[in-house]
Amino acid sequence: MFMFRTVRTCDSEASETNWQMATILDRRTDRHPEKRNRPDTPVLRKPKWIRVRAPGSAEYSKTRQIVREHGLHTVCEEAGCPNIGECWSKRHATMMIMGDTCTRACAFCNVRTGVPKPLDPAEPESVAQAVAQLGLNHVVITSVDRDDLADGGANHFAEVIRAIRTAAPKTTVEILTPDFLRKPRALEVVIDAKPDVFNHNLETVPGLYLEIRPGSRYFHSLRLLQQVKERDPEIFTKSGIMVGLGEQREEVLQLMDDLRSADVDFLTIGQYLQPTRKHAEVKRFVPPEEFKSYERIAYAKGFLMVAATPLTRSSYHADADFARMRAARAAGTARPQT
Repeated sequence: MFMFRTVRTCDSEASETNWQMATILDRRTDRHPEKRNRPDTPVLRKPKWIRVRAPGSAEYSKTRQIVREHGLHTVCEEAGCPNIGECWSKRHATMMIMGDTCTRACAFCNVRTGVPKPLDPAEPESVAQAVAQLGLNHVVITSVDRDDLADGGANHFAEVIRAIRTAAPKTTVEILTPDFLRKPRALEVVIDAKPDVFNHNLETVPGLYLEIRPGSRYFHSLRLLQQVKERDPEIFTKSGIMVGLGEQREEVLQLMDDLRSADVDFLTIGQYLQPTRKHAEVKRFVPPEEFKSYERIAYAKGFLMVAATPLTRSSYHADADFARMRAARAAGTARPQT
């Protein structure tokens, strides 16, 4: 996850009216008090292939209005997703439940860290009403980590899923969850609420966990995804990673094998972008052709769906990708294990 401030700049290679979004490091430190005293990390100049349009369409504004009316948080805003202009122009907002403050402090993430507020009991219904008002065919629901809660927020996730089923019964539901580390029986609660897609991101290769994701455990996350399939083989499972953090190609390929051994259906791979100088540095910008290579290899390894581009994020084009993944299963490209 990463934060951008945006300015409009003219792309002279195209035309004077082809405005692009220039990314500027967010210099605020109030979101991450634990990082204030960390040394600044180097910042690489961004390549030309990382370009998106600045937000501002009428539909973008309407989506923002609906989110505000219901008092909701979105990971699109909190993590500063570069695709917000495109997605919100299609009313595809990714809801972030259980507040805007995370109990962990991953080196890559720009979501606020600290002590969260108590859960809002009205949030499941608010999310459901916003989903219905947006008219979504497919919605992605994610959350901050809530290590302060006995169940890690599992019951709240389940309540949100059930509320969406009531308010928007035709909408398919994808969830992107924390790892529920040291939260016994929490995972079962979420699985039994029957989301259509269960996503939990590995984020990076195991060799970088202590540096990039110190509060998490690689093999716990891998086992979590496997347990979803064991308990309900019909649920699609999904995971994603960032590249450009210093991982080696062989490590990425091994991670693919690990995910396939857990019967994960969908893999996303995107470029890590540095939120501030206090966050983990970008070691390398991976070129588009390398992403295409990862995509080909991942399909060859048996994933039903693969999204691998510099701007790929967990919920980017999630609705269209879900439709393709469901069609691939129906066509017999791969089948859930029983």
